[in-house]
Amino acid sequence: MTMTLIETKTLGTAQASIEFTSIPQTFTDLVCFVSARSTTTTDFYRINLNNSASDFTGRYLGSDGPISGTSFPAFGRMPESTYTANTFGNDFWYLPNYTSSANKSISVDAVAENNSTTEFYIDIVAGLWSNSSAITSVKFVPNSPNFEVGTTASLYGILKGSSGGVVVS
Repeated sequence: MTMTLIETKTLGTAQASIEFTSIPQTFTDLVCFVSARSTTTTDFYRINLNNSASDFTGRYLGSDGPISGTSFPAFGRMPESTYTANTFGNDFWYLPNYTSSANKSISVDAVAENNSTTEFYIDIVAGLWSNSSAITSVKFVPNSPNFEVGTTASLYGILKGSSGGVVVS
């Protein structure tokens, strides 16, 4: 398998979203690494695919208990503005078979921490986007209102290979 960087975005100003558009349809899967921080006391953000925030279902297991449901959005975590200064959360998003005509699965591993014994999050999310369209854009949107300066997102395309090894380019 080959993993190729498509684009990296680093915020120089606080922003209400991070979006990747015109995603090439030449890969098998998409991976996105997000290092984020909130400008408020909101600690999570969600994903929009092809500018859609609907048709998501999923299961969530995290440090604050399990959640599931039919209107459950796939989401990542980030430290709130009141958390330790200059601390960013780290999330891993995986979207397999993003060009297929089937519904799209999404998995997220997320962590947001604080130098405190009571304020941290470790989450695993398994989501489904019930839409048969190929994914051409991915947008991350904080619950309220902005991602902090320095938030970074890197989108990679994965192409299946015959050797079973991973090549990063």
